[in-house]
Amino acid sequence: MPVNKAVPDADQYYPLNEPPIGVTYPEDVYPQNAKLPVLFQPLTLRGTTFKNRIFVSPMCQYSSDNGHATDWHMVHIGGFATRGAGAVCMEAHAIVPEGRISPQDAGIYTDSQIPPLQRIVKFAHAQQTLIGVQLSHAGRKSSTIATWLYADQAGRAKADSWVASREDGGWPDEVYSASDVPFSPLHPNPKPMDKAHLQYVEDAWLKAIERCKAVGYDFIEIHAAHGYLIHQFLSPLSNTRTDAYGGPSLNNRMRWPLRLLTRIRAAWDKPLFIRISATDWMEGPERGEDGEWRQWGLQQSKFFVGKLLKIGVDLIDCSTGGLYVHQKIPIGPGYQVPFAEELKKAYPDLPVGAVGLITDPHQAESYLSEGKADVVFLARELIRNPHWPMLAAERLGVAVKPANQYERGWTRMLKPASRH
Repeated sequence: MPVNKAVPDADQYYPLNEPPIGVTYPEDVYPQNAKLPVLFQPLTLRGTTFKNRIFVSPMCQYSSDNGHATDWHMVHIGGFATRGAGAVCMEAHAIVPEGRISPQDAGIYTDSQIPPLQRIVKFAHAQQTLIGVQLSHAGRKSSTIATWLYADQAGRAKADSWVASREDGGWPDEVYSASDVPFSPLHPNPKPMDKAHLQYVEDAWLKAIERCKAVGYDFIEIHAAHGYLIHQFLSPLSNTRTDAYGGPSLNNRMRWPLRLLTRIRAAWDKPLFIRISATDWMEGPERGEDGEWRQWGLQQSKFFVGKLLKIGVDLIDCSTGGLYVHQKIPIGPGYQVPFAEELKKAYPDLPVGAVGLITDPHQAESYLSEGKADVVFLARELIRNPHWPMLAAERLGVAVKPANQYERGWTRMLKPASRH
């Protein structure tokens, strides 16, 4: 008589999935799996094997309780962990309280935040899904209200400012950045970080790494994109310092980020991802005719990524934008993939992730099979369809293990192909 096996060593009963959710079945039972799409081939980074190349992007939920994860996060993240993704990256977690985007943003700056995160990680591991976290400091984009409070999804303004006041739980007088240049007139006015504050933030990042170890994460992603603190140091649009950490000099603007990332790499022995914005999307060239850098762009990104490769970073999550309030982005399917492709050309041996309006399984597979990227990160498409990994398998003609509880919904995908 078959037995409904339990996941061994789990905190409570969960049915054991054999093979794990999101893993392809053996070809002797499913001949269609003899030649697997790259999307469903495993990837090993620093000794950790990801079961497929579909990664869940960090998605801010603005639903934390004083920086602590809640049952919303358990349901949100747990849903992805049970639906076949190769990895789930939790949303940006601030490494200091004043580094949060909003008062309801997630944090990992105090030990009391560890237990609720452990609960989520243990659940993901019971479903045999790898889980990581994005670590961040919002810099000049901190102490702001949740996105849906400022505008609706049609872009119609609902508030006259992005600033979260002290009455709203914000800290508008304790916002820090590379320079005193605000993101926009509707955002807080930041204070330039002096050397002591740089050291304070750097040390806080290392304390967050230790908490990640206690939580049990399988990988970490450092947020150096979308106009947050590290990106603020990298871009000449936001870094107008005149000391060794800024100004026109690219080496100066990279100095503190590279110092920080070198320390993080030394402290964390599991896979380390870095998310970058490959361009600020300001109109005009990256570099002027006078030789001065005008904005952050692909040329500087390539140089920066080369430095990250020497540090020992395991994957570049290539995004764009978020730093320049007047950015002009030509939105379209896969609009950010060409930047990932350029990084991949420059560093063929460095795994690169592609993001940005990736919605169709054949589209995603083409980016990987053509060598433009090694993994795809999905966010909005997974909000619309958390079962996207199973849908992708069905459309690409392979048989992939759904959760036991969901198998009845994927009978067409689970039908073995003819052996003729």
